Amino acid sequence: MNAKPLQNKVILVTGASYGIGEAAAYGFAKAGATVILLARTEDKLNSIYDDFLAQGLPEPVIVEFNLETAPEEAYFQLRDMIDKEFGRLDGLLLNAAMLGQRTPIANYNWQTWSKVMDINVNSQFLMSRTLLPLLESSGKHASIIFTSSSVGRQSKAFWGAYAVSKFAIEGLMQTMAAELENTSEVRVNSYNPGGTRTGMRAAAYPAENPDTVKAPDAIIDEYIFLMSDAGHDTHGQALTFQN
Repeated sequence: MNAKPLQNKVILVTGASYGIGEAAAYGFAKAGATVILLARTEDKLNSIYDDFLAQGLPEPVIVEFNLETAPEEAYFQLRDMIDKEFGRLDGLLLNAAMLGQRTPIANYNWQTWSKVMDINVNSQFLMSRTLLPLLESSGKHASIIFTSSSVGRQSKAFWGAYAVSKFAIEGLMQTMAAELENTSEVRVNSYNPGGTRTGMRAAAYPAENPDTVKAPDAIIDEYIFLMSDAGHDTHGQALTFQN
């Protein structure tokens, strides 16, 4: 088995300052990748940057970016920065998300609904669309991964905008995968990690014992596989973590 399956790859991770995004960023770096850490909290990104260097991992790039409020132009500026620095992008993990309210649709707040959709859907459309030319330039079986959810495949009562946003992400993945099937080497998949010990999980299930839920590190091997050349035949798939 290749100890560094992501050697020399450049991978951008959204939501890289916490939870699954943070764990994936560390996993990618340990597998040899240069990671672009994107999140809205610069202080946490700086802390992760320092820890990467202390561990001898490839030096990351940090990008402070508010997915809720960033205008379209900011995505083009991000693309130009990556193009200038690396000339390509080999992987894109679209992981950042907002839970929103756990309440019936009849009671759902419109401002919260809009915020969830901006972060969970609109930003992911803008990110994947705008960075696609850099992924096309990879020449290394570039990979886009959308982090999905079980409620984005079979919804449940009271999951509101979050569930609807995850259904939208599945649709975006399928549309992009179909469009790129015969015209590109870029792979597009979604991955449902299942119940994972994160702040979002704790907010959704406040009475749950966190020790009964797997840690984010437990799911990272699948993310690494999908980003690696070994996963080049996996395309257009709605994948789920298997124990």
